[in-house]
Amino acid sequence: MKLILSVLAMLASSSVLASGGFTWMSHLAHATHLPEHTVTMAAVGILFLLVGFIYRSKLASVSSAIIPDRGISFRNIFETIGEFIYNLCVSIMGEKNTKNYYGMVIVCFCFIFMNNVIGLVPGFLPPTENFNTSLAFGLFVFLYYNWQGIRVQGLVGHLKHFAGPVWYLAPLIFILELISHGVRPVSLGLRLQGNMQGDHLVLSIFSDLVPLIIPIPFYVVGLFVCFMQAFVFTILTMVYISMATETHDHEDHAH
Repeated sequence: MKLILSVLAMLASSSVLASGGFTWMSHLAHATHLPEHTVTMAAVGILFLLVGFIYRSKLASVSSAIIPDRGISFRNIFETIGEFIYNLCVSIMGEKNTKNYYGMVIVCFCFIFMNNVIGLVPGFLPPTENFNTSLAFGLFVFLYYNWQGIRVQGLVGHLKHFAGPVWYLAPLIFILELISHGVRPVSLGLRLQGNMQGDHLVLSIFSDLVPLIIPIPFYVVGLFVCFMQAFVFTILTMVYISMATETHDHEDHAH
């Protein structure tokens, strides 16, 4: 009974202070001479790949991939998330761009969500509460949508997006657009890092004060915050890609 109560007490608290500063990745980070957030993100990446392999194996074992499983299942949960993000892509980017960029968008959402939600597991710190990690995500999105804009429209065509529609204001608009695009990685990173750090801090404080029962509502709120931050980051990613690859042919785009 004492062992069961000890396990329940540990699982009810997400604060690293409750264990004297111990985290599951601290020893591995020390051994590899890498920051803990980097080691944790690598572990999340391995888990992410493992989840993908499990999904593919379950999909290969069914006779028809278009028929969902009965009830709540591993496959149904992930296909529901995938369908939700796909419909969101269509509404923001249009059918044509969705076919081209859906794979990147769904991976971005799922990976960020997993890096967020691991902070709810006792003994783990979310990598996204570290600005270096969140800034890396922002820089990746920045490089990706600019590269896609250059790939689709060419360098000159992509730069025309920075000049605006009026030629005599082009020099001023170009400078303003450069500044606007330049701060996007930082704004993406700060938004993600600030919200995740604040959520984890609140959960840690209440877990320290009352480690049993009381923190449960904050776990629910924390899960919602983890989802919303990944959701907002993904929406902004889709908007940036859509704007960078936009052409004069709006036939396939949602307005």
